[in-house]
Amino acid sequence: MNTRYLTPLTLLSLAWLSACTPTRVGDQVALNSPAKWKHVSNAQTAETADLKTWWQGFNDPLLNELIDRALLANHDLKIATARAREANAMVTIAESALYPSIDFFTSGGREKRIDRIVGVPGAQGIELIAPTADAVSGGLAARWEIDLFGGRHLAAEAAAAQAEGSGEALHAAQVGLLAQVATNYLELRGVQQRIGILQKNIDLQRERLRALQSFYRAGLGNEADIARQQTLLHGTEATLPMLSNAAKNLIHRLGVLLGEQPESLENRLSVVVPMPKEAPNLPGLLPSDLLAQRPDLRFAQTEVSAAAASLGSARADLFPKLVLSASGGFGSLAVGGFPSLAESVYALGSGLTAPIFNAGRIRAHISAADARLEQVAANYEKTFLLAMEDVENAFVARQSALEHFERLTQAEAAAEKAYRLADALYRRGAGDYLAVLDAQRGMLAVNDERAKAETATRVAMVAIYRAFGGGWIAEPSAIRIDQANR
Repeated sequence: MNTRYLTPLTLLSLAWLSACTPTRVGDQVALNSPAKWKHVSNAQTAETADLKTWWQGFNDPLLNELIDRALLANHDLKIATARAREANAMVTIAESALYPSIDFFTSGGREKRIDRIVGVPGAQGIELIAPTADAVSGGLAARWEIDLFGGRHLAAEAAAAQAEGSGEALHAAQVGLLAQVATNYLELRGVQQRIGILQKNIDLQRERLRALQSFYRAGLGNEADIARQQTLLHGTEATLPMLSNAAKNLIHRLGVLLGEQPESLENRLSVVVPMPKEAPNLPGLLPSDLLAQRPDLRFAQTEVSAAAASLGSARADLFPKLVLSASGGFGSLAVGGFPSLAESVYALGSGLTAPIFNAGRIRAHISAADARLEQVAANYEKTFLLAMEDVENAFVARQSALEHFERLTQAEAAAEKAYRLADALYRRGAGDYLAVLDAQRGMLAVNDERAKAETATRVAMVAIYRAFGGGWIAEPSAIRIDQANR
């Protein structure tokens, strides 16, 4: 059977369908972005280009090496990279629905028929044996659903937006990884600095204990002062294992972040080096720049685009679908010893289907897609506010850390002076040893707090760059934040 032309009914249907194609109206998700940050002045900002390699501002070669190794081997990055590849493959799957599909088919068989004719009762039947028949056929078959109302195009757009979202998730993982490596490294150096300060105070307290014991043997002291000094010394020594444990935990965390065994970095990082004295400049970005730079915001933006496209695709299901089909091939039949009979076969066809009754399934699907769009649009606005909060909090934390460190630096100088004066008075016999003990305790506490405050100033800078999405440079996004017409 050959079908060469579309029926007049189909052509009339096409004309009617083109007149009722659904339209989409896009409107932007409005975000209220302030012109500048409240807790930072423009004079404090650096060039935006510092964002990509901000950690190099600490001028620490070992930190740079650790970050390079983490970017190559971290398992979270590997997972995010694989998910991005998966999402890109899903785009190809969605886009393939826009094109015709062509299949090859073939079949063959042999048939032999035996008929038995039964005559008079009691007599044997007569067998009629037909010649053997061999049949072979093959050809190509094509099918194409015309995307009259854009449903499949919108489904492909949704998949593309989701793929871009997977790319933003990869960027977010990278930003988080850089901040984690830098934070753990700086905290490790801070703990090691505290261990050094603690050890210095332990040596000082031991020296004081030996001096008191010498005074006592010379008849110039008393056992109470010795007991007080021993109490202070043992209490100080008891803190050392806790700090050593904290340092090892940080080393183990860095090992895992680098995709290695937890203990793999112990030999390398147990070597104490000073806390980096330099720090990166503040990034020169405005609040509006967060929309282009922060991966979580860009991811939320792709969710809006994907949901809007999915809503349009769901609405397209309300309208008829047109399918074109075509096939062509050959067939041959050979009976007995006679030459085979061959013929060419082709067919063209079209089909039109339209939903009439589906118990509200399509409308419910549209309602669900619309609700999904409302969710992701609200989440986009919420994510932007949280990003603003992150940046402002990071600026405030850094300023507070700097002020805290400055005050403790002054307190440290005063505490060391108080200890020297109390010790001098005691040695001259003009002061009580309790004053010396109090001065030692105060000096130890201030030394330790100052070391923690210095670490906090460095970690606060890391938090600022993490809040800005530092660690990569955003390219202009092709994502649209359109919402389907409601």
